[in-house]
Amino acid sequence: MLSFSDRLAQAVRRCGNPVLVGLDPRWENLPEPIRTGLSARPAEMAAAYRRFCIEVVDVVAGRVPAVKPQAAFFEQLGPAGFAALGDVVAHAKSRGLLVVLDGKRNDIGSTAAAYADGWLGHSAEYPWRADALTVSPYLGDDSLRPFIETAQSRAAGLFVLVKTSNPGGGMFQDLLVEGRPLYGYVADYVEQQAKATRGGEGYGIVGAVVGATYPEQLAQLRHQMPHAWILIPGYGSQGGTARDCAAGFDDRGLGALVNNSRGIIFAYERKPYCERYSAVQWQRAVEAATDEMIAQLRSITPAAALGGPAEQ
Repeated sequence: MLSFSDRLAQAVRRCGNPVLVGLDPRWENLPEPIRTGLSARPAEMAAAYRRFCIEVVDVVAGRVPAVKPQAAFFEQLGPAGFAALGDVVAHAKSRGLLVVLDGKRNDIGSTAAAYADGWLGHSAEYPWRADALTVSPYLGDDSLRPFIETAQSRAAGLFVLVKTSNPGGGMFQDLLVEGRPLYGYVADYVEQQAKATRGGEGYGIVGAVVGATYPEQLAQLRHQMPHAWILIPGYGSQGGTARDCAAGFDDRGLGALVNNSRGIIFAYERKPYCERYSAVQWQRAVEAATDEMIAQLRSITPAAALGGPAEQ
């Protein structure tokens, strides 16, 4: 079975772009047709989240290589939310999308092993069937090792938080330790694990999260982690642009996966899409915003080297 890193490379090449669509359902932003007749009770909100995310998946399937459900919005709703998340993941898999579960999990020993066992594994025999999972590094190697070992055994992947897109991330990540920022040490670890697990495309199953909101650090970290896929959040609503993401790619157009959540799934609320599409037409806005992002990345970043889907 191909490693996660090679399956991701295949999916990016097949679609001709590195777009990762974040599934972050927020009750107050859901299109009115989705919320009509429902109350803000957990079971009804979960039903709305399920429907909304599945309909987003139906728009982007075939256009992009992967989606990223944010577990927090489903967990917030309790058991009904977890059931909805399971249905969304299963539907995305059925449409041929890779699923990066954004859970930012970690703990020590058997607890880390339990998280890894539950979330990772893309085949039907595993509970959540995530192709990859976001994890926090700050409990050290013994907390990450169970995730790495499980990912290796199940052809899954990990994205370790290195330099996050939020303004407050530097509070700890930028702390100087013997003259180097702490995130640099985390990047060293990620590169070691990526190099040790690299597949045919040269990338390993352990990747990094590095925000588009820090383009200079992104360029530095791409150089520091040549064997690691980089998941780039911060594009769109957080202010990151295609130009800010450009340094995350290799010259083949691989190595970077660029996330956009609110900017795509709630595109109907913002210009210019709100001027073209009503709330009833929100899926058309999702389609247009996705296509626009693909075009921007292909015009400004090395993603142009991938060729278009028709050229594959």
